[in-house]
Amino acid sequence: MLFKNTYNELIKILSKPRSYLGLGALTILIGIIIFAMKADGESMVSFVTASFEQTLSFNGKLVNGNLIAFIILQMLVVHIPLLIALVTGDLISGEAAMGTIRMLASKPISRTQIVLSKFIAGAIYTLVITLWLGILSLLVSHLVFGAGDLMVLNSDGLVILPEADILWRFGLAFGVAYLSLLTVATLSICLSAFAENSIGPIVATMAIIIVFTIIGSLDVSVFDSIKPYLFTTHMASWRSFFEEPVPFDQILNSVVILLIHIVLLVGITIFKFNKKDITS
Repeated sequence: MLFKNTYNELIKILSKPRSYLGLGALTILIGIIIFAMKADGESMVSFVTASFEQTLSFNGKLVNGNLIAFIILQMLVVHIPLLIALVTGDLISGEAAMGTIRMLASKPISRTQIVLSKFIAGAIYTLVITLWLGILSLLVSHLVFGAGDLMVLNSDGLVILPEADILWRFGLAFGVAYLSLLTVATLSICLSAFAENSIGPIVATMAIIIVFTIIGSLDVSVFDSIKPYLFTTHMASWRSFFEEPVPFDQILNSVVILLIHIVLLVGITIFKFNKKDITS
């Protein structure tokens, strides 16, 4: 029954035009970034490397598919949560707004299974968005710019990763990025269980992300104790795979924090939906 209901939830997602906004927006945005880097990428990279050219000599093709894919991932991961929340924030509250939630609750399936089927459908939609981001950023960038070593500027300085040592990093980075986006999807579904319309959970999800991000960026000691536990603190952990050596302990800690958020939010949603007074 859980599988059948999850299938029905996926059909509902596919039937809504907003579900294709994310894919369309990603396609357009990545196309714009690739066009801009093709037109003026060399000068942009030269501006970044100018401060190192007195001590380092750069040879080879710096603007390549790996660098463009990294730039795309860094630019878009912070914006994708809105595209995810547009769909997942509607999964429960949308049923309430349309008056179909009572019919859904009358089916021979427990409320817990109803919630789990919506979470699974939301997780699959999030996976599709992440895979689409990966396919476009990696494949199209390599087709347009070709392969090459990856130059990354981080807090410890300039890191140059050889071409043969990059693909596995992208694979794991997209995996952690997916976990971050899944946390956002879970949050929006949880908020959806408390609302009777679709706008509230979507706006609330983005508001929480913005507030948590601001708290995380403020260099104020009063917030130091809570920063490690905010999921937004760990949403950029995918970037750590492009450090040398890779800080696997920090990444594992981020993965655990994100998983704890997901489990807690699913638990809260199940509790709320089971206690929900469904009258319409």
